[in-house]
Amino acid sequence: MHSETCQCWEVGVARKRIGILTGGGDVPGLNAIIKTVTYRGSEDDIEVVGLRRGWEALTHLNLEDPTSRSHYLIPLNRENTRTVDRRGGTMLHSSRTNPSKMKKLPDHLVGTDLPVTTNTNGGTETRTWDLTGQVLANLSGLGIEHLIAIGGDDTLSYAARLDELGVKIIAIPKTMDNDVRNTEYCIGFSTAITRASDAIQRQRTTIGSHERIGIFRVFGRDAGFTALYTAYATSIRCVIPEYKVNLDKLIRLLLEEKRANPSNYALIVLSEGAEWEGYEAHEYGEPDPYGHRKKASVAEVLADEIKAHTGEETIVSDLTYDLRSGDPDFIDKLVALTFGNMAYDAVLEGRTGLMSALVEGCYDLVPIPDANLGPRKLDVASTYNMERYRPIYADKRGLPIFLNRAS
Repeated sequence: MHSETCQCWEVGVARKRIGILTGGGDVPGLNAIIKTVTYRGSEDDIEVVGLRRGWEALTHLNLEDPTSRSHYLIPLNRENTRTVDRRGGTMLHSSRTNPSKMKKLPDHLVGTDLPVTTNTNGGTETRTWDLTGQVLANLSGLGIEHLIAIGGDDTLSYAARLDELGVKIIAIPKTMDNDVRNTEYCIGFSTAITRASDAIQRQRTTIGSHERIGIFRVFGRDAGFTALYTAYATSIRCVIPEYKVNLDKLIRLLLEEKRANPSNYALIVLSEGAEWEGYEAHEYGEPDPYGHRKKASVAEVLADEIKAHTGEETIVSDLTYDLRSGDPDFIDKLVALTFGNMAYDAVLEGRTGLMSALVEGCYDLVPIPDANLGPRKLDVASTYNMERYRPIYADKRGLPIFLNRAS
């Protein structure tokens, strides 16, 4: 099926063709977007081409190699997308490829004249290649007239660059960190909070049985949305990247809560990027294609500090990857379907450089965020109780459903 379709693409057809890809980490809800775009396309006699493994599809694809084409391309239709919305993850697979900073060239491009940057750090010389020209050539060779890119800050930063180069592109934000600018909601966020809340509620029995302090770590390198909303839903304390707490005060609050609890336990959830006065999150390993290194577990560090200060025992639970696993909840499926339909409508209208979004609690199309501005952050003053290290529960009237405005 793939080879026949590829041969058809080579000779060209009159039908309009759009591409769709998913980049970065997977989240529940991606397949619902893929399905709704495919079904809408079938009704309008528009071909939908799935680009597999995110931006890697357009950097590594060798149009002259049938094996490469079947590895990176999949023609999407009603038959092969009929049931995908019932599952989490992404049927197109994903990667963290950054086409503008490739550390290694695909085999078929080795020896070709491509833009290269050489950096020297600590006496070690590294080179990166900009394969944007290859991306543009592959889009043209495939006859893709419009591209739908689904991803977080990193994936969408490259989408913005393609828009500047004249590629017609529409973005859809997804990340359980919920930190993409210009929108109050990203696909995957609701399921992440649902998963975290369920895990914490289950583990209360064990933590209470052993009369300990339970410490939970969730994703959130730069922004504390996931930790704050988990704490909001489970009525526990949290530490977020946007505010450095006082360690002694934090430990005192946890001990006071533990002693006031008839079951003699306390709970706290930390963003992976959480810090306190005198501590900065440690990073390790090689940076990914967008320059991010892995962060050491702040939960383990806090557990050691509590033990050293008080002798109290803790139970540490890393919830990170579990939050993005499994099927989407109702909110993620609802928003994913709507974002997908909005993106498809924008394609029909010939629009570009826009992103599906929620603004003031309403669906809208907004500009793809400026990558130079970095991720969206919590408004600490209105969301985080800096005295109690808890979410603020008062004064919510007039706020959009997800309690933080897009700007």
